[in-house]
Amino acid sequence: MRIVFMGTPEFSVAPLRALIAAGHDVVCAYTQPPRPAGRGKKDRPSPVHLVAQEMGIEVRHPASLRGAAEKGDFAALNADIAIVVAYGLILPQAVLDAPTHGCLNIHASLLPRWRGAAPIHRAVMAGDEETGVCIMRMEAGLDTGPVLLREVTDIGPGDTTGDLHDRLSTMGADAVVAALERLGALPDMPQPELGVTYADKIDKAEARVDWSRPADQVARHIMGLSPFPGAWCEVAGERVKLLRARVAEDDGAPGTVLHGFTVACGSGAVEITEVQRAGKRAQSVDEVLRGMRLPERLD
Repeated sequence: MRIVFMGTPEFSVAPLRALIAAGHDVVCAYTQPPRPAGRGKKDRPSPVHLVAQEMGIEVRHPASLRGAAEKGDFAALNADIAIVVAYGLILPQAVLDAPTHGCLNIHASLLPRWRGAAPIHRAVMAGDEETGVCIMRMEAGLDTGPVLLREVTDIGPGDTTGDLHDRLSTMGADAVVAALERLGALPDMPQPELGVTYADKIDKAEARVDWSRPADQVARHIMGLSPFPGAWCEVAGERVKLLRARVAEDDGAPGTVLHGFTVACGSGAVEITEVQRAGKRAQSVDEVLRGMRLPERLD
């Protein structure tokens, strides 16, 4: 099929590569404009931008698609279909209607649960036992369109958002290729009204660990924000990211360091197993504790 691909972050790369490998003609890639990144704050193209260039695909990164010129340029591509994966811009109705078969979105949740910006983070933080990907026909509402195909995966107790991100990206790539192979034969299944939840964008202000919460909530908070933006606490004035944790069979006053990097919570305790100090790589707790002395209590 003649495809316009619309995506930006690393999550979108596997689907783009899969569509090309399946023999589809990706005529153009839309992505977010280069953004300042790194210590030098130089403009850095998005992961999709870099892969599209590597594959010889035309790249466009308009700041908006609302203008008449942008809508006309999109329609002039004469696409059979657009595939949208974490693109980052709202698509006007004229854009949704331009491809012959409309626009399909790869969404990283089991819709209607976790519509919105951060479905993987929120599923882990909420303690969901499963998640997945949905291939959804796009319409004007926020992730409200009918679902053509869905794939499910368990969320294990050791799964971080980063772990699920990589798994769901691969699942989404396989699912969108399968959906295109069966396009026309797959029914458009309307989403049920019951069970709708919204995955609000992660605010960095919510990343600080609150040790007064129950241990299972603290552990999910840490795993759900790993690796980005990273849950954190202060250790002797230093902000330390906590990347992996599990519930421990201990108890004490909230914030008390019981042993190693096991910390008491509002009820129960969590054992921190992986951390990242400022300016350093992620490390196991054993590595970190060789060079860091923990206080008796963490705030």
